[in-house]
Amino acid sequence: MAAANKGTKPKVGGVRFAASQPEEGAHSHVHFDEKLHDSVVMVTQEKDGNFLVKVGFLKILHKYEITFLLPPIQRLGKDVCAIPLPNVNLKVISITPVAEGYSVKCEYTAHKEGVLKEEMMLSSETHDGACVKVVVQARVMDRHHGTPMLLEGVRCIGAELEYDSEQSEWHGFD
Repeated sequence: MAAANKGTKPKVGGVRFAASQPEEGAHSHVHFDEKLHDSVVMVTQEKDGNFLVKVGFLKILHKYEITFLLPPIQRLGKDVCAIPLPNVNLKVISITPVAEGYSVKCEYTAHKEGVLKEEMMLSSETHDGACVKVVVQARVMDRHHGTPMLLEGVRCIGAELEYDSEQSEWHGFD
């Protein structure tokens, strides 16, 4: 008889999404840290004063325009520029002083799969030797895993051409 009633028992401990009835099962609701914004580029300051910019999932061999805000950095002042680095995958387009700090716009090419980190150095134009390192971190998916949902501040601006052996096979020559 217990086996016959097995499918009719209410499930306990399931995930609830209803905002009503806060007193019932309030302990089982999932709460997210206020710092977690799953739809925007995340900028965090490291202990050494440098910055980590997490831009989310990108697709391999695609080019992206990434825009993010850095907080005001006293030692740099308002006039900030990028130090040219020999990095073909990350190129700084502009750095604009804004009320919240600096708006940084760059182009990034997702050149291989995995968690990638590319560096840029920002320097003060008025304070000698003042600079800060910014690391852009992306999770790059291969071309067989669909199209990622891009975070706010990330925009796909093109795809790199790649030789695809699966679509280029010669047939009929035996």
